[in-house]
Amino acid sequence: MIVKIYPQNPNQKVIDQVVNVLENDGVIVYPTDTVYAFGCSLKSPKAIEKLKAIRHKDGNMSIVCSDLRHISDYAKVETPVFKVLKRNLPGPFTFILRASGKVPDKFLEKRKNVGVRIPENEIPLKIVEYLGNPLVTASVKDDDDVIEYTTDPELIHEKYGSQVDLVLDGGYGNNEASTVVDCTGDEIEIVRQGLGEVIL
Repeated sequence: MIVKIYPQNPNQKVIDQVVNVLENDGVIVYPTDTVYAFGCSLKSPKAIEKLKAIRHKDGNMSIVCSDLRHISDYAKVETPVFKVLKRNLPGPFTFILRASGKVPDKFLEKRKNVGVRIPENEIPLKIVEYLGNPLVTASVKDDDDVIEYTTDPELIHEKYGSQVDLVLDGGYGNNEASTVVDCTGDEIEIVRQGLGEVIL
């Protein structure tokens, strides 16, 4: 199923529909401020397994939080790093942080770190707000060696509509992923330059 939704003032009925899907172990495709992404509830082990199967066990999954305070529930954030987060979020960045005890083992799979996003897009922020916990997120990309991101939600629906419970059509997406910033070492390091210039 594909449902139209607008980033400016997302329709509350659609948000409620999405939250209902997520609370019932569903997987969705939704727009961000970068590329389209798969999403499911962090509290649903069943949906996390489903998302991994769609992504062929690709481990590059992050979580979407609604604000900085929400991040501090799920990650250990020292003051200098918090200042960097505050300068750059919401925005097209994934920050790798030390995971807190609230991140389930099913998601971490023996890792100690978690990638965290606050996209500059009202749709995922509203979903997380009404869901009450983070979204697990993974970019929609092709299966070839050359990474290309599908920007057209209609084409995403054609390809993945039978594997996911809902595709949200928020218009054309970008074709460049987020900039990934590792904050777990002594120095903050940009490990992938994507959309957006991080202010350190």
